Amino acid sequence: MQQPISITSIASISPLGTTPEHIWNNYKNNNHFFTKRDKNWVAELALEQKTEIDNLRHSNPKYKALDDSVLFAVFASRKAVKNAKWDASDNFGINIGSSRGATALFEHYHKTFLQNHKAETLTSPTTTLGNISSWVAHDLQTKGPEVSHSITCSTALHAMLNGIAWINSGMCNKFLVGGSEAPLTPFTIAQMQALKIYANANGHLERSRDLLKPLDCAQPIIQDFPNQALNSNKTENTMILGEGAAMTCLEAGEHPNAIAKIIGIGYATELLEHNASLSTNAICFQRSMAMALGDLKPDDVDIIVTHTPGTIKGDQAEINAIHSIFCNKTPSLTTNKWKIGHSLGASGLLNIEMAVLMLQHQQFISIPYLKAQTPKRIKNILVNAVGFGGNAVSILLSK
Repeated sequence: MQQPISITSIASISPLGTTPEHIWNNYKNNNHFFTKRDKNWVAELALEQKTEIDNLRHSNPKYKALDDSVLFAVFASRKAVKNAKWDASDNFGINIGSSRGATALFEHYHKTFLQNHKAETLTSPTTTLGNISSWVAHDLQTKGPEVSHSITCSTALHAMLNGIAWINSGMCNKFLVGGSEAPLTPFTIAQMQALKIYANANGHLERSRDLLKPLDCAQPIIQDFPNQALNSNKTENTMILGEGAAMTCLEAGEHPNAIAKIIGIGYATELLEHNASLSTNAICFQRSMAMALGDLKPDDVDIIVTHTPGTIKGDQAEINAIHSIFCNKTPSLTTNKWKIGHSLGASGLLNIEMAVLMLQHQQFISIPYLKAQTPKRIKNILVNAVGFGGNAVSILLSK
């Protein structure tokens, strides 16, 4: 890192809520947000949040044709910029990505094309990935650079890398970065099922024991926690898709109003063994974590917010990589995917939000079905993300 980068604001919309207070309260309990839609587990926005998105959709005639992935991004970006006290005159940059983009619209347009043998007028401009950052820039009336990209599930953290690179280059001193995903569509879920990594649709949600009691990780409770993310002892893949968006405002240097600062970044790509898997010991994660640590001692990392999507091989590979880097002094591990599932391109920034909240409140968010040592302090948190193709990113945050 050439210089620390301040996070002066973060905002999101997810099943956890939309306000910091609501999100934090939901992190502190042992409830998850999975429901069944068409017999498949999903983590969708609450009715109140869906109403807010519908209000946004109808607030401008142009917005009625936009996909939820764009509207989620606009909603979260407005809140983030407002909290950071930025305005259009700042000409800040924007980099917002999505793994899947406009899934619902694309499926709708393709269905009507098969029926009518003719594409609707707005098919192309409303389903291109670039329209996410473009519409956010339009909505915020900023004149700075705007970029959209897809690097699968590490998309949001790659957006953070890009924002930092722009700031360090001196071409921009402020950047809005994040990810947005609205993947709860039949075809998208079917793609995950085709890979045989999706949670068993036949599971039942039965409260058979006290969830407040710490549970032995050797006894996974699939019924109570359909997504057994980070549990290396599970016997089946349990990934579940979730929806949402998260945005953060980055500024050069240290600021008195910063809610956290970025003190290390790491990234790596490894050769594919399989289109959807990491190597056994996740070489890309070992490299990205080591780069993010820099000269910092591994002992100085208090918590790692893992990527661990809920797949047997993916979760174990990341855990192996962590053990390789941290040896016998592994930091406390946690994740939010057991609560809100895997939001693909948005997941990395939702992990950043979780880390920032733990730094602010000085409280570790544990996983009910796993035993984890509570850190004595919370000063430095490492956040991981990786996507199909072995493209890992690690971000080191500090108070």
